[in-house]
Amino acid sequence: MKKDGIIKTVVSVGLPVDERLRVMKHVLQPDTLSGDEKRICIVTGTHGDELEGQYVCYELNRIIQEHKECLKGIVEIYPALNPLGVDTISRGIPMFDLDMNRIFPGNEEGSVAEHVAAKIIQDISGADLCIDIHASNIFLREIPQARINVNVADRLLGFASRLNLDFVWIHAAATVLESTLAHSLNSIGVPTVVVEMGVGMRITESYCHQLTDGIFCVMKDMGIWDGEVIEPKKPIISEDGEVGFANANAPGIFVPCVEHWRNVEEGQLIGRILNPLDGTVQEMVKSPIHGMLFTLREYPVVSCGSLIARVLGGDFT
Repeated sequence: MKKDGIIKTVVSVGLPVDERLRVMKHVLQPDTLSGDEKRICIVTGTHGDELEGQYVCYELNRIIQEHKECLKGIVEIYPALNPLGVDTISRGIPMFDLDMNRIFPGNEEGSVAEHVAAKIIQDISGADLCIDIHASNIFLREIPQARINVNVADRLLGFASRLNLDFVWIHAAATVLESTLAHSLNSIGVPTVVVEMGVGMRITESYCHQLTDGIFCVMKDMGIWDGEVIEPKKPIISEDGEVGFANANAPGIFVPCVEHWRNVEEGQLIGRILNPLDGTVQEMVKSPIHGMLFTLREYPVVSCGSLIARVLGGDFT
């Protein structure tokens, strides 16, 4: 397939043994620009073990390049903000032992990681929308959802509700980490929606196609895309305080007995924590509230305090 667009280097930093850390982006835009085009940035790969966004980036690139005549604005795709992490299957930045999503907005004169973070913020600055795609981690499976801070909900809810997701979680300001990419971008006026879906180190194709369809819906709303799009799902919208958490009270192996994204009753058995050494059941894990199970433990080994499940309170069909 012929490749359109321009591959650009966002930041390049020298590393030992004549290697370089390079953050790249693919810029797709109409052949002729008027200067009034809207600009959307799709970013992912902040955590190297979150791979769902890689497939979304591929699909966006493929569809746009196959229907370039429908592109009326600027789409910038950043598949790997943490390329060393993606290459080494590391959640953080290898060698620096850092979670990249805890060092924004960075410092151009600081360490390598801080310098890279600052350059990324500079590059995305001025965009009309940024979609920051995450994929939970190896421990938990998440339904496709948007997470937005209550302080910017009025600005972001319109975008989030059109992304063809199952759930929009409006969370309290107290839970927001100021060192995240999304918080830093929202603070400088770039509307940024965080998407969580799937599980670490895996690609769930159905989730990726679901989000890709939603991104095209938003792009059409913004005047960036004039091709055909689906009618997106109407997500469940929830504010903080309507979510119940189930945490392990004993170590062992967690084995679920319910399916993800299903209704559960308060006190209903979610799964058991087993002791392989002596053949006993350490704990019967039960739902804290009545509602929809939207987060479920994927990695079986748990310790005291490990998150097992999140339940969205209410009645859902």
